[in-house]
Amino acid sequence: MSLEVSVHDAQVVILRELLFHPSVSFAKLQKMTGMQSDHFNFHLQKLVELNLVEKVSRGTYTLTPRGKEYANKLDTDNNTVERQPKTAVILVIEREVAGEKQYLLQERLKQPFYGFWGCPTGKVRWGETITETAARELMEETGLLAEFRTAGVYHELVYQQESGEQLEDKIFFVVHCTNTKGEAIEAFEGGRNHWMTREEARQQTKIFTSFNIELDMVLSGGEVFIDQRVEYSKELF
Repeated sequence: MSLEVSVHDAQVVILRELLFHPSVSFAKLQKMTGMQSDHFNFHLQKLVELNLVEKVSRGTYTLTPRGKEYANKLDTDNNTVERQPKTAVILVIEREVAGEKQYLLQERLKQPFYGFWGCPTGKVRWGETITETAARELMEETGLLAEFRTAGVYHELVYQQESGEQLEDKIFFVVHCTNTKGEAIEAFEGGRNHWMTREEARQQTKIFTSFNIELDMVLSGGEVFIDQRVEYSKELF
């Protein structure tokens, strides 16, 4: 699993300057940043230790491959690292019993959205394909194996009802899981699973706003992209 590094504001300034040059000498880079020599050297060496910057020749520095990827996230007007949406999968897990379609729903027993029912979700890890994420999360969250089809992408912007403050920005790959094998895990730390029909799911007191959208995306049979703004009260979030 890859964890994002945290850098000092002064180091962000150095990264920004290197972003626009193949390589820069120590003296020229210091002049660009406007820092005192000791201050500049301290932060430059910290970036070298983080493997974001490397010395390519005597007194000349450049971004490492890791540094290029990190610096590319900078808002170069404000010298800040831009926030990125969360990327995850939504697993629409389907089975048929006596001619009736059922879906494996999960009650979320952790914050935020404590007590809400919805399709299982999980974050995409660094270096994973969407199918690999779906298979891993399906096993971890439910104990099942299945066949997978990516039905589309669902982009959700979550706001607090009372204040209008944006709380979340999430991009979900909606994955249709069929021909399941194994026995579903009933309960685990942070949630519990239960097979329901669509109508039974709709009757739950707390169910995610996106539930019907996700099922419709799967049932459409094509690949769908949806942008959605949703609001939740402070109490429900």
